[in-house]
Amino acid sequence: PGLIKIRLKFLNDTEEVAVARPEDTVGVLKSKYFPGQESQMKLIYRGQLLQDQARTLRSLRITDNCVIHCHRSRGATAATAALPDPGPAGPPAPGLPLGGGTLMVPTVMVVLALGWYFRINYRQLFTAPATVSLIGVTVLVTFLAFGVYGQ
Repeated sequence: PGLIKIRLKFLNDTEEVAVARPEDTVGVLKSKYFPGQESQMKLIYRGQLLQDQARTLRSLRITDNCVIHCHRSRGATAATAALPDPGPAGPPAPGLPLGGGTLMVPTVMVVLALGWYFRINYRQLFTAPATVSLIGVTVLVTFLAFGVYGQ
């Protein structure tokens, strides 16, 4: 009486049925079905991460036969506890951080520009299929660049 069934769905498409009361909190649900792993488990309902451990299932409008997606993070707490403290950090650097993804599009554009330079100045080295391929790659990269940066 008063119990609801909740389908816990995992990333590998397996499901487990949890039985809970609407008055139970997210923290109680985690501790009941994931003992010792509460801090590693992320519960997602209707696209929202259930972070507040004190919220009840009723307040989240979780009813009978609802699906909650479960994601187990890989030892995030153990990994951070094992890392040494880096000490006080300096002021954050201004601008964008330079990572591989930040420099990928400009690098590809430079390579394409070099390709077109050689195509124009050394026509005898480029066959018709090579020119068509260069045009195709240029169009593809242009669409990708506008798709990424046009948002």
